[in-house]
Amino acid sequence: QRYASDVALIDAGADQLKVLEKAATAADKAYDAAAQKLSAARNKAAEKLNKAVNSELAPLKLDRAKFSTQIESDPASPGPQGFDRVEFWVQTNPGTKPGPLMKVASGGELSRFLLALKVVLSDRGSAPTLVFDEIDTGVGGAVADAIGARLARLAEKVQVMAVTHAPQVAARADQHLLISKDALDKGKRVATRVATLAKDHRREEIARMLAGAEITAEARAAAERLLKAAG
Repeated sequence: QRYASDVALIDAGADQLKVLEKAATAADKAYDAAAQKLSAARNKAAEKLNKAVNSELAPLKLDRAKFSTQIESDPASPGPQGFDRVEFWVQTNPGTKPGPLMKVASGGELSRFLLALKVVLSDRGSAPTLVFDEIDTGVGGAVADAIGARLARLAEKVQVMAVTHAPQVAARADQHLLISKDALDKGKRVATRVATLAKDHRREEIARMLAGAEITAEARAAAERLLKAAG
């Protein structure tokens, strides 16, 4: 009787194992189908993303650069997000070797590539606050204006904070904060202060950015034009 009971338990265990094996096989097939579908969708989305980002590069003084989304698929290495490995690559100049964005682009280029990406993807969700530190370094007036325009577009969806020395960028802001440093204790330490600028002080500060130490009437008029154009 005990022998018969043991046999019954073995048979029940074998049946349960078959059920589990069948379920595992079905799960593998379902995963593979879902991963294939996701991979196809990623490749389709990558083409649209590449086109959209590349269309933003010329005004940002990256007209000789090229952005691309690299997708490597390996069904033998599945994971929670499918079996694709996705990287953003750039080629900064014709004839140079393309590579991962974070390794190939310089600091200024990286900021502008990321700005183009953020602008293109602004309707797809983002961090609630984005910070750009001197994204306009080394660019001229027209490029700075293009950067300012894109920051303003981005600010329609999320909060944007930009540290800038370009009046064309500063004029696009809804609110201005003046950052200053003062020596204390006969130069032994430095205090950094942040002050909110009222409307009339905004024009004065932008005029100072345009003219330098001595603010002229022409600089004030130019600052007023920038603020009105951005307004």
